[in-house]
Amino acid sequence: MSATSESGAAAAPAAVVRRERLGRALRNPVIGPLGALVIAIVVFTLTTDTFATVGNASLILQQSIVIGTLALGQTLIILTAGIDLANGAIAVLGTIVMAKHVVNGGDPLLALVLGLAITMLLGTVSGLLVTRLGLPPFIVTLGILTVTYALARLYAESRSYPVADRLLRIWGEGTTVAGVRITWGSFLLLALFALFWFMLGRTAWGRHVYAVGNAPEAARLTGINTRRTVLSVYVAAGALYGIAAWQALGRIPNADPNAYQTGNLDSITAVVIGGTSLFGGRGSVIGTLIGTLVVGVLRSGLTQAGIDNLYQDVATGVLVIVAVSLDQISRRRAAR
Repeated sequence: MSATSESGAAAAPAAVVRRERLGRALRNPVIGPLGALVIAIVVFTLTTDTFATVGNASLILQQSIVIGTLALGQTLIILTAGIDLANGAIAVLGTIVMAKHVVNGGDPLLALVLGLAITMLLGTVSGLLVTRLGLPPFIVTLGILTVTYALARLYAESRSYPVADRLLRIWGEGTTVAGVRITWGSFLLLALFALFWFMLGRTAWGRHVYAVGNAPEAARLTGINTRRTVLSVYVAAGALYGIAAWQALGRIPNADPNAYQTGNLDSITAVVIGGTSLFGGRGSVIGTLIGTLVVGVLRSGLTQAGIDNLYQDVATGVLVIVAVSLDQISRRRAAR
């Protein structure tokens, strides 16, 4: 065999390996959301004069903190083939409980504990209704949404509560990196995503969450306590909603019962854009983090372009429909 033919034979497998690696990289569920983020940044940079500024970048990061934490809790629930329509309302109630307790002369630390306790309690109630009574998560969280918004307004007595205590406002403080102001809340958000990335990918609990979302009956037959796993997810999500409430008081030190009206929609949008399947068992928190930034960039870019908030909600809703449609198409192709 000649040297030329030998080198050609060696090059062929190398080319195949490169193509396989490229194919695997392109099939990575994070690639799609990352591409959407890059495209959105480029489009708004070219179409507006104020988008690509240091100040706007800082604002997007700050605005993404609360939605990102809500989306993290939403990701856990959606991975089990559930959905939470009440996360924004639960966080708002948490802010009211914390702020009103302090305004009435209560201890800030106790206010924080009470706020976290009420959000975890609501998450636990949702989880028990889903796991013990077998109610659909959509119906359960729709009911919790209605009840929680009403409770927030009743407890707030139709007024807002300013927050002056540093403990409750701490996540709004921060530092400046390369001219961009980054709050401590941003670092907390990254830490939370890192924690749940590890828990979902490196622990038995995480494997159980994926297994329950992918095939609950098969998971039960393998010895997984599916009820306990799903309940733990709702409790963890409730804790995250409490942290989101704490972050919200740092972002805007004023507890308003009418805040975060679209928190549930924005968090669901971030999750599905991030590649997590609404049918459960597939997705990642890294994708959700990127999806959160996509939502933040979209909101900011449309605002910079002078688009009315109502049309922004329309665009967000369309994004959800498109993302879910693409996921459904992908699942059908994989099943063939």
